[in-house]
Amino acid sequence: MPPPPPAVENRPSGPWPVVAAVLAGLWTVPVVVLPQVAGWLVEQIVANQGGGRPLWLWPVVALVTVLLVGLPALLLALLPRSVAVRATGRVWLGAVLTSGALAVWRLLPLVHHEAYLAALAGTAALGALVLTRLARRRTPGVAPAGGRRPGPVTLLAVAAGLALLLPWLGLGALGGLLETVLAGLAAAAVGALAAALLDAGFWAAFTVGEPPRPARLVLIGGLVAGVALLLVAAGTGQSGVQLPALLTVPPAGFLAAALHVASRRAGDRGGRAAVGWPVGLAVLGPLAFTDPEEISLPLLTGRDVPWWTAVATAAGLGAALLLAVGYGVLLARRRAGVPSRRVAATAALVLLAAAVLVDVVPGHPGLYGERLLVVLRAQADLSGVPAGAPGRAGRDARAAEVYRRLVETADRSQADLRRQLTRLHLNPTPYYLVNAIEVDGGPGVRAWLSSRPEVSRVLVSQRLRPLPAPAPPARGDRPAPTGPEWNIRLIGADRVWTELGVTGAGVVVGSSDSGVDGTHPALAAGFRGGDDSWYDPWEHTRRPTDRQGHGTHTAGSAVGRDGIGVAPGARWVGCVNLDRNLGNPGYYLDCLQFMLAPFPPGGDPFTDGRPGRAPDVLTNSWGCPPVEGCDAAALRPATAALESAGIMVVAAAGNSGPGCGTVADPPAPYPDVLTVGAVDRERRVTDFSSRGPTAGGAGKPDLVAPGAAVLSAMPGGGYATLDGTSMATPQVAGVVALMWSANPALVGDLTRTRAILRDTAAPVPATTEGRCGGTADVSGAGLVDAYAAVRAARTVR
Repeated sequence: MPPPPPAVENRPSGPWPVVAAVLAGLWTVPVVVLPQVAGWLVEQIVANQGGGRPLWLWPVVALVTVLLVGLPALLLALLPRSVAVRATGRVWLGAVLTSGALAVWRLLPLVHHEAYLAALAGTAALGALVLTRLARRRTPGVAPAGGRRPGPVTLLAVAAGLALLLPWLGLGALGGLLETVLAGLAAAAVGALAAALLDAGFWAAFTVGEPPRPARLVLIGGLVAGVALLLVAAGTGQSGVQLPALLTVPPAGFLAAALHVASRRAGDRGGRAAVGWPVGLAVLGPLAFTDPEEISLPLLTGRDVPWWTAVATAAGLGAALLLAVGYGVLLARRRAGVPSRRVAATAALVLLAAAVLVDVVPGHPGLYGERLLVVLRAQADLSGVPAGAPGRAGRDARAAEVYRRLVETADRSQADLRRQLTRLHLNPTPYYLVNAIEVDGGPGVRAWLSSRPEVSRVLVSQRLRPLPAPAPPARGDRPAPTGPEWNIRLIGADRVWTELGVTGAGVVVGSSDSGVDGTHPALAAGFRGGDDSWYDPWEHTRRPTDRQGHGTHTAGSAVGRDGIGVAPGARWVGCVNLDRNLGNPGYYLDCLQFMLAPFPPGGDPFTDGRPGRAPDVLTNSWGCPPVEGCDAAALRPATAALESAGIMVVAAAGNSGPGCGTVADPPAPYPDVLTVGAVDRERRVTDFSSRGPTAGGAGKPDLVAPGAAVLSAMPGGGYATLDGTSMATPQVAGVVALMWSANPALVGDLTRTRAILRDTAAPVPATTEGRCGGTADVSGAGLVDAYAAVRAARTVR
């Protein structure tokens, strides 16, 4: 076994090079951390305002960081005579260059996480190889790390890495198989990259004196190493995933320093392992156990993924600091001994057993990968569906014919592909409203399916990873109103009840949302009942429930009693298409299919659907953005089919205003959807209300309704005020229910109903949003007027 590298003669020419290194380190930390946090926030804000991902952002952040950190590091590497200062400059320069190279891959879309992880693994591995060869040229006499059996230092490094991984095992969850494998490879490559940066030559620069002073090595060398690891962490992980690593990875520099001291004493060739294992396992946690799409601003309002990620990060940081102090005290004292291999192996085995136990008991063992939505080229021909008799009889006949054509097309065109998918154990779930099949699979399956002639395109149908504990249910802290709320009075719905005697009786409203609290006093009496009025594709609950509150609030604004709902005499049915404020194309289709042809619990949508039980009007306070897996046309056949069936689809414009062209997420931009924006008490369009025009040039929204500080029901019997076009949408659905209740001949007559709504809408105050194409792309036809619309509906024959 070759001897360890000798201590390097290190005689600084004065204090100034050291001062310069300290100042450069103090400069580097905020220059690295602040742009990473700001970049994530900017990306989230832009995306939430309908602007998509700014592709320029992360390359710019990487370039600025390389310039601002690389220049001081280059000067430190070249100018001082101090060996330690030059080593500091070299390692920081190498770290910032590799970090910039790693960060460029954030250009890849979040939905293609496997491709990102593969690119990260390849780039980090290449960087480690280049740095290793450069180090061998610089110090040819130093033997590479290796050995037949791991020594005590390697085993202690493994134990430390497992301790850093423990919080993620308990609080996170893995993705799919390929995603998990690639995350492991990427973490291993990043660990190897860190080990190549912090090689024996680096540590030798801080090993001064004979015998060397270990405290100096740990404190100063560990601090320099920590800054280098901060730079590496900044480039590791998609947007949001790198933030935990910024806190948990840098303390591994002190761990590595203490382990290097032990390695010198023991003559153990595990120097690289002292860096690679702790760093690799530290970055494996956020890389493998979090989904970058779920570290997002919309999920910050509660104990969702961002909250649990913060908890895991805090626990990981605490573990890293405790390990750094503990290893420093036990291994780096001048007279400290080196633990035997048996002791080190025992420590590693204990941590390994703890990791398995934590993953199995409080954690979520198993794989929770994404699914794929395979959209077929053949879509049902719904032209020429007979109009039939006016009113509900005609509507029911059209719905039955549309259902028949959709199912027949799907059965015929999917048969061969479904057999192959079943044979490959890809768990196909067929859909007919859009002729599509949802399946398991990663990039390989996606490529195979995309190449098939009958397939139009393949979308990624996002799946939420489980949380360590469910978020507490949403509750309202406001009492029940004593009369009609301000928004009800603003649109004149209360006058419809009292002066026209119309409350929505005889009409059924369908709510697709986070659920509905069916026991709420304002909603319980309005539930239609039967075995086909509630569907929960997430949890398969049998009774209307809602933990998040959004769906209860929107249903209350449509049909709630006690002065909160526009059509309190109408009945309602419900479906759950959102969980934790997120959905995917498959779940959205589950609910839209249920609304066209409800079916009993456990029923087959293809054979057990009952189009005669379809609700009359649907309220949809949701949108499907690209991050959830939808493209612009993903749900277009679905809304076209509902239109042909005579079912009115009302949808929220979105909350991405005041920018132009922000009515973007399906189904809001579709021409056969009644799209709703939001106004406040003064009838002014709210800043958050999305604007048109749509990508196709169509003017949206169609109408506006009250959407600021709207009081409605919440789970548990309480009430609360919420803002959003989500709140405005069910009020328009309620107005449609009032119109059709007043004149049943209008049921299913979507063209005349829309015309009445547009013609009777009240103007809203002029805005300065002319740049969006005029008022049609800001407020549509104007503020919905329930009283005028119902009076006009009564005159239609």
